[in-house]
Amino acid sequence: MTLTLDGSISATDIYKVMSQTVIPRPIAWVVTEDEGVTNIAPFSYFTPLASTPPTLLVSVGHKPDGSPKDTLYNLRKNKTCTLCLADSSLLKPLHYSSKPLPRNVSEAKTFDIALERRDEAFPPVVADAPVAYFCMLREEITLGGPTVPLVLDVKAIWLADRIVKDPQRLSIDFEPLARLGKAYATIGEKLEAPTIP
Repeated sequence: MTLTLDGSISATDIYKVMSQTVIPRPIAWVVTEDEGVTNIAPFSYFTPLASTPPTLLVSVGHKPDGSPKDTLYNLRKNKTCTLCLADSSLLKPLHYSSKPLPRNVSEAKTFDIALERRDEAFPPVVADAPVAYFCMLREEITLGGPTVPLVLDVKAIWLADRIVKDPQRLSIDFEPLARLGKAYATIGEKLEAPTIP
């Protein structure tokens, strides 16, 4: 079966195929702030872009009425965000925080998600998240569709002590939540790389 992307297939159907085949997609729990309101939203169109300079890419869409989602609005206005990675213990609050709420309503307060301020220059961290990236908006990429890829400069990384197995080698061990179609997943069994002959 070949899907020719000539305009005859809807964006929703393209999303269905991509979200079930480009997997597992890590989830960035993006925290932004504006006028005293902390917005927390999960995004699974998210990936590392480069390590030099350290950059991440997260794609943010628009609301059904065409206005930017709160994350996009806040990043355009304030230029900073904190990206938290979640493990399975945070599945429920992470999923709940995907519910659309009015701009002036915080997911943290609505769903009782504990926050912690770890860097005064950036929005707070989800308190129980094992990893947090403190980022600044570098640029938007214009693709012409409703989704806007954002390139984020990583300014600092926070790692929970419990996941750092060897501080000298920066050996980290945790099972981040990922998206698998409409379901969530963890990596599961890890396979050792075979020796190349």
